Amino acid sequence: MKLGILGGTFNPIHLAHLRIAEEVREACRLDKVLFLPAATPPHKQVADAVPFAVRFEMVRAAIADHDKFSVSDIEQQHPGKNYSVQTLQLLRQEFPRAEFYFIIGLDSFRDLPSWKDYQKLFELTHLVVVTRPGINDGNPFELLPVAVQNQFCYSCSPEKWQHQKGKTLLFLNDTPLGISSTGIRELVAAGRSIRYLVPPAVAALIARHDLYRS
Repeated sequence: MKLGILGGTFNPIHLAHLRIAEEVREACRLDKVLFLPAATPPHKQVADAVPFAVRFEMVRAAIADHDKFSVSDIEQQHPGKNYSVQTLQLLRQEFPRAEFYFIIGLDSFRDLPSWKDYQKLFELTHLVVVTRPGINDGNPFELLPVAVQNQFCYSCSPEKWQHQKGKTLLFLNDTPLGISSTGIRELVAAGRSIRYLVPPAVAALIARHDLYRS
């Protein structure tokens, strides 16, 4: 099974998240995409202190009508900071035969060298880097430290690189929707509509839990 893995705080999940998952699923011919809401992300705090259970509920509602999407609470099951490498190792126990495709944005890829044991990612999973509007400049492969670049085989394509451990690093252009969780929270705080930015079920949960209004 080819399993896509898309993590994030999902605070809230929105249509751009869903579109990224769908485009990667299609481009990489994935069997499933697993959404991983972050419980305790090591690099940032969850804005407005929205509990994991509520963010998990929003993701589950957002993907309910897609039979190729699912959501996991694996990070909530393991207290403490959730590092990507450790989460992938836990998922390997749950999906021993799956081929992982870890999906991140270009902004996260820029910060990759600051992640705990980030070089182990290239042993555990294929990496799909999705470019985002306004931050795609130059050759993104060159954002990696030179020592790490040297672990990849030369590619005649700037979009696809092969790691010496056999995993692939793929850069994928997505449809630029320009939607952000921060922008959605700001709209809610200002009393404005978020229709067509999030699925209706997510908008209903935001209203029900009275989120982002302070």
